[in-house]
Amino acid sequence: MLDKLRSYEDLRRLNYNELKELAREIREMIVEVTSRNGGHVGPNLGVVELTIALLRNFNPPKDKILWDVSHQTYVYKILTDRKDRFHTLRQYGGISGFANIFESDYDAWGAGHAGTALSAALGMAKARDYTGEDYHVVAVIGDATLTVGMTLEAMNNAGSLGVDLITILNDNGWSIDKNVGRIAQMLAHVQVNPIYNTLRDKLYRLLPSKGKYWGSKLEDVIKTIVQDPAALFEFFGFRYIGPIDGHDVRRLDEILSQARDLKGPILIHVITEKGHGYVPALKDPETFHGLGSYDKIDGSPRKKPNSNPKYSKLFGKSVVEIAQRDLKVVGITAAMPKGTGLDQLRDTLPSQYYDVGIAEQHAVTFAAGLARAGVKPFVAIYSTFLQRAYDSVIHDVALQKLPVRFFLDRAGLVGDDGPTHHGVFDLSYLRPVPNTVIMAPKDGDELRNMVYTAWQYEEGPIFVRFPRGEVPVPPKWDRVEILPIGKWEPLTEGDPDIVFLPVGYFVYPVLEVVRRLQERGVYPTVYNARFIKPLDVEVMEEVVSRSRYVFTFEDNVLAGGFGNGVLEYLQSRGYLNGKRIVRFGIPDRFVTHGNKSLLLKELGLDTDSLFERILSVLTGVKVKRG
Repeated sequence: MLDKLRSYEDLRRLNYNELKELAREIREMIVEVTSRNGGHVGPNLGVVELTIALLRNFNPPKDKILWDVSHQTYVYKILTDRKDRFHTLRQYGGISGFANIFESDYDAWGAGHAGTALSAALGMAKARDYTGEDYHVVAVIGDATLTVGMTLEAMNNAGSLGVDLITILNDNGWSIDKNVGRIAQMLAHVQVNPIYNTLRDKLYRLLPSKGKYWGSKLEDVIKTIVQDPAALFEFFGFRYIGPIDGHDVRRLDEILSQARDLKGPILIHVITEKGHGYVPALKDPETFHGLGSYDKIDGSPRKKPNSNPKYSKLFGKSVVEIAQRDLKVVGITAAMPKGTGLDQLRDTLPSQYYDVGIAEQHAVTFAAGLARAGVKPFVAIYSTFLQRAYDSVIHDVALQKLPVRFFLDRAGLVGDDGPTHHGVFDLSYLRPVPNTVIMAPKDGDELRNMVYTAWQYEEGPIFVRFPRGEVPVPPKWDRVEILPIGKWEPLTEGDPDIVFLPVGYFVYPVLEVVRRLQERGVYPTVYNARFIKPLDVEVMEEVVSRSRYVFTFEDNVLAGGFGNGVLEYLQSRGYLNGKRIVRFGIPDRFVTHGNKSLLLKELGLDTDSLFERILSVLTGVKVKRG
């Protein structure tokens, strides 16, 4: 069936039995490709029928279909214009794992973070009305998106504007982990309470068309009788329809065809199953939300032989160690317990663990309140997601010098998830904030030391940022060290005229470059610049200020990053004369998706490129030419 489709318009010529076969083939294609490339498996397997029904009833790119987060757009890509390129999913030079307006005209909105679709859809709907155009706007949001404050802000605005807008609530009960909070409980109540929908359907079949007014009044009574929580949406001004079986194409077809002609904000509540049709994903929805390559038969992840532990796991284990010793320690995550490693705290000490849902801003201010009252919060959020809570970091935490411990996973380039997920801005947006300490570990042992250091630090907020993936050197676990704030670690003592200052991830690649330079007769002095803020004033004054060549290395954008901090210090003290300062980092552009090693090579930040670029700078140094 899939091979016969020339465009999504061919879907309208298929009968429902043929559509059922098509859905099976699409699921096979998704499993086949993601088992090799990795990706968001469960969310996409859950929206196959929904995507088919949308494309049978709407006409993109004229009609605008916006996907919140957009990690569930694989089916949409296959059925629009990217079927033949789907095998390149998340690969360097291939198609993105998210909606991308630069990739296809069919993608009306680009996203990688939750909670943006409804606001953007409302903007498009109003723009349509302003310009007098005629098209539909559909926003597909998840149930977890309802914990995002901006979604509720958009609902409030949409209801007051009364604009024609269709919202699909794709309710599968999950974000990445199982959904938490009262909104999740409310939606679950709708699913298990059939009384409202049964009575409403019977009522409308009995009433003639002219009796619809009285039908709506009786419907309000029914809602009150059965305490239907879906009344929340209608309070916001949305016409609520549902819940609908999200795997019944025929029923979805009927509902969407009717919704196209309705006026005002419409919300269609669709119940789907994350991982539908693939047993391994159904058994473990959390893992199959997003993962690397796996065995498509049994779903087991393909692991590298003798692989080192991941930073997130080591962080989680360290937090459990500390929380067992200190009952005032609590862990906070924004719907990502497994991704951040805090699932270990959840499973070991659940009373010292909080999942606030996809609500990073609330997580930060919640932590600030805890800290103000004497509790010791450990907040674990991906670097790219902390951007969503920047005002809370400044206004609620730093301004009041509250000792909140922040741990930023996925700092630096993250690879296949691409520009929405690269954590390359945190040093730039955190460095200007007063009262803060910022650290970056070079390996697992240093991460553990920094977790313990953060535990002991009480002078204000402290940040530890670390990369995605495995530590470069396995931890020993035999001791722990509380690090002196603002002190760098000397790694090699060499030529005082040539100083290397790598941050975090770059320490070990730089040491490899140093080894190769030593073979050429160049012996740099190297410090592990593990404190980005404050800088090591002693090293800056006694070593860096007197050197001729200073090289900084960071997996952060150059604008406002660590290298800029070194430059600012030297300039403010008049130390720049006769000095060559070279900053290595992420250039002023968004970096595409792809294998991290390929991205580093493209940016000139792999070891070969660094070696050659450094040699080209050392014009006044005697170098053995190889």
